[in-house]
Amino acid sequence: MTFKEQIQQGIPSVLPQIKPYELAINHAPKRKEILTHEEKTLALKNALRYFEAKHHGELIPEFKEELEKYGRIYMYRFRPDYEMKARPISEYPGKSEQAKAIMLMIQNNLDYAVAQHPHELITYGGNGAVFSNWAQYLLTMQYLSEMTDEQTLTMYSGHPMGLFPSHKEAPRVVVTNGMVIPNYSQPDDWEKMNALGVSQYGQMTAGSYMYIGPQGIVHGTTITVLNGFRKIKKSPSGGLFVTSGLGGMSGAQPKAGNIAGCVTVCAEVNPKITKIRHEQGWINEIVEDINLLVAHVRKALENKEVISIAYLGNVVDVWERFDEENLHIDLGSDQTSLHNPWAGGYYPTQLTFEEANEMMANNPEQFKKEVQRTLRQHAAAINKHTAKGTYFFDYGNAFLLEASRAGADVMSKNPTLGREFKYPSYVQDIMGPMCFDYGFGPFRWVCASGKPEDLAKTDQIACDVLEEMKRNSPEETQQQMADNIQWIKGAQENKLVVGSQARILYADAEGRVKIAEAFNKAIANGEIGTVVLGRDHHDVSGTDSPYRETSNIYDGSRFTADMAIHNVIGDSFRGATWVSIHNGGGVGWGEVINGGFGMVLDGSKEASKRLASMLFWDVNNGISRRSWARNEGAVFAIKRAMETQPLLKVTIPNIVDESLL
Repeated sequence: MTFKEQIQQGIPSVLPQIKPYELAINHAPKRKEILTHEEKTLALKNALRYFEAKHHGELIPEFKEELEKYGRIYMYRFRPDYEMKARPISEYPGKSEQAKAIMLMIQNNLDYAVAQHPHELITYGGNGAVFSNWAQYLLTMQYLSEMTDEQTLTMYSGHPMGLFPSHKEAPRVVVTNGMVIPNYSQPDDWEKMNALGVSQYGQMTAGSYMYIGPQGIVHGTTITVLNGFRKIKKSPSGGLFVTSGLGGMSGAQPKAGNIAGCVTVCAEVNPKITKIRHEQGWINEIVEDINLLVAHVRKALENKEVISIAYLGNVVDVWERFDEENLHIDLGSDQTSLHNPWAGGYYPTQLTFEEANEMMANNPEQFKKEVQRTLRQHAAAINKHTAKGTYFFDYGNAFLLEASRAGADVMSKNPTLGREFKYPSYVQDIMGPMCFDYGFGPFRWVCASGKPEDLAKTDQIACDVLEEMKRNSPEETQQQMADNIQWIKGAQENKLVVGSQARILYADAEGRVKIAEAFNKAIANGEIGTVVLGRDHHDVSGTDSPYRETSNIYDGSRFTADMAIHNVIGDSFRGATWVSIHNGGGVGWGEVINGGFGMVLDGSKEASKRLASMLFWDVNNGISRRSWARNEGAVFAIKRAMETQPLLKVTIPNIVDESLL
């Protein structure tokens, strides 16, 4: 069968041969056993409903074995034989160009070079899934290949509920992930519902088909590191940044450190993912001996080298040893997946990687104790460095939250509303006041033709737009404009593309609309092919996350999620091609509500109208909320937006004289 025929057949009527478990692939750890005997039976029933009754007898023992061996039913047998990658849009079957673009994006999320655990359909973060099983993937791709522009596909936590009649201006796909009743949103609730196959953790851009490999977080981390050094009034040259995690998102940290121009040490316990990141060029060197690491870092700092070093081992050992050696760390953070602390997101000291994985699956209570012990040890080592002048920030991965739950010394001695911890979230001190409040966030695009020359042309178009805007931009946004012009000019030479021909930069509403309009004109003129617009959920408006995206909201509304819900509703009727809303992502299940979108540009007048309407709303919704919270930069930004758009009228807060209070 051809690739198109395989897509169109969906779930095959004849069972494919059982596939061997490939040891060379980076697999998800075994999930803990949480289902009762009756619930295991229910999980099997739930999985078997995708298949004709004649196959149930053969599939029951196979699925039962997967559930017992891995803690989930992945349906490995149904993994496609074709290469999993984003193909040029012309290679996909279908009646709708928009649907073809979505198929391209789904396959990009599952590309072996992009996905963290591709055979388990997990893109990043340890549990950020596109689907729960391979039947869902096959059925979704089949639906997309049949869809017209007057239908909408509804996705319930990875399950394609079906195609429904709609209209051309409606989203082609509406995605929800993990939208459970609030009282049932604890980590074990996810474990159970995911094992039953009825809910999944879509992370942020995994389950919304908008992950573009590590490039997205490389850019955000570069901006964060640059602004972190600005905050401590030091040049990155000759500076040291220490962090941990080389997974799907965190793997971008060493590359960002190189672009920023400092020495980066990033610890990782998983040898396989460390090797992959080295082969991909995201890190310069791997060091396994802590003594060699100390000597290497000293020399690099003395020579003001720009270098990234992966330490294959636990980051706690790095913090402790650097303290003993009096090696000064300028910036410190952590980007392990602490939203997922008990299932492979964070590893304890005093255990090998293999021992930890064995304990995680077979003695989860003891594993939890070991993780919490390590978090206390980790925080104690960080505290010693910050006493010497290190600037440490929480990278929005729930490090401080989980450390506090473990009883670590991370709480502020003089807590204020919204400042419970002794260390800030990077959003509180860096990204929030410097970027999000002014409307700057991660705008991204994918060239659906798959041609590198199209990406180069879009880079130039975006750069030209930004340089023109910078000439007339206010002083308050000059730094953001300059950083992004520098980024886009160096994008090609830094070889940031992994998977699809994609790019990201930080832009405000004006920048996004102008860049998108320039792309649409270039498509209409035949200069480039179709372009898919999107963004990270980690943005101005898309996410309500009290310890990350909205951590610099101090009016008491940090734990509300009106903004994210309004964002996805507003995007859906203003022209998005697909929309998504998730529970969980980045900081954990039950800790955040986040939404995203995708928009296909085809050069038409209709696309021009949609992009102007939707992108303006998508940003200014968040600025207005931040303005109402009395954030100074956001008040400036929303007033400026009202001057440019007469139909916009936003309530501005009145400021109270503190002495009256």
